Formats: sequence, structure tokens, C-alpha cells
Amino acid sequence: MRLNIANRNNHLYKGQQAEQLACEYLQQQGLILVERNYYCRLGEIDLIMQHQKSLVFIEVRYRKNNLFGGALESITAKKQDKLQKTALHYMQQHKTRQNTRFDVVAITGQSPQQTLEWIQNVFQ
Repeated sequence: MRLNIANRNNHLYKGQQAEQLACEYLQQQGLILVERNYYCRLGEIDLIMQHQKSLVFIEVRYRKNNLFGGALESITAKKQDKLQKTALHYMQQHKTRQNTRFDVVAITGQSPQQTLEWIQNVFQ
């Protein structure tokens, strides 16, 4: 049982590292962090950032390798639906009517040979 807890903790740690890497990269590109790990009963959004006049909801995906599909392929229609509903919840709670978009930051590999891909306006 301890092995499963250790694996889960390691998975969560790697996810947090990936989110931090993505956040730092996006800030270097001029985005401003609004909120990290927004959670409601509908789901979670990794990063919410301001980019010019748009509020950007960002999903960060990390894959150690592409043996079982890449980071982008792991975003299913069900995941997209959850992200959209969670974003709508955020907008309602914060009473905002800004232009919005959904971006993905896909990180593959292990440091120092990681690749980071920022895909803007992934889905509507």
C-alpha cells in the first residue's frame, strides 16, 4: 500500500513541477498569473492567466515519454467539457465577461531534455 501512496505523491509532485515550469514560461511570454489550481465541484483548471485582453484557461499536461500517447492526445472530449464548465463557473463566480480562450501547455520528457509546447486557442 505504501508504494501506491509514494507513486501518487511522486505523480502529484511532477504535476506541480510541470505547472510551475509552464507558469514561468508563460510569464516570460507576457501572460500574467491570475489564479493557480482553480477548483470547483465541476473540475479544476491548472492556470488562469491574463494575456492582453483575454482571460486564458490553461491545461498543463505532462508526459514522461510518448509511449502511451502524447500530452495533447490525453485531453479527451470529456476533459474538454469539464474544463469548459469549470471555466464558466469561474466566470460566473468572478462576474467577468472578458474574452476567453483555452490553451494547453504540453511538457514531454525529463529535465534537462524536456520539450514544452504552448498551443493557444485549443478548443472553443
